[in-house]
Amino acid sequence: MRKILTDEEIEARVARGVELFKSGYNCAQSVVGAFADLYDVPQDMAMRMSASFGGGIGRMRLTCGAASGMFMLAGLENGCATIEEPQKRAENYSLVQELAELFKQENGSITCAELLGLRSGKAESPTPGARTAEYYSKRPCAMMVETACRIFARRCLK
Repeated sequence: MRKILTDEEIEARVARGVELFKSGYNCAQSVVGAFADLYDVPQDMAMRMSASFGGGIGRMRLTCGAASGMFMLAGLENGCATIEEPQKRAENYSLVQELAELFKQENGSITCAELLGLRSGKAESPTPGARTAEYYSKRPCAMMVETACRIFARRCLK
């Protein structure tokens, strides 16, 4: 049975996602980590399975990590577990496309490089930047996490 959240519970999950990001987790980890318990996914597993999606997938600046986290949650929400469920796969892909469109409407893109105002989507050094006050002030990532958490919760858990 699907969990239904109140507006207050949704905002608590959104705040948790932002808190995770500001404590040093990447965008994808922050979004997935804010909801993992609802799907009986242990926190350490949630963080490991989403670890590679930060920085637009491994700092390649491709799909935004917050959006990727939202898509991973969509798989937990209604993804198929066997190949004998083609309709279920189509339903999941439909949900992912809807979530992506909502994210684009809010932010203009789901591409990390575009959201960060970078000229190219070239891979950067695999070493993440130090999480300093300056880092947080120059990046919209906390806002992307907030948006992704809110979109997912309002669409899937309300």
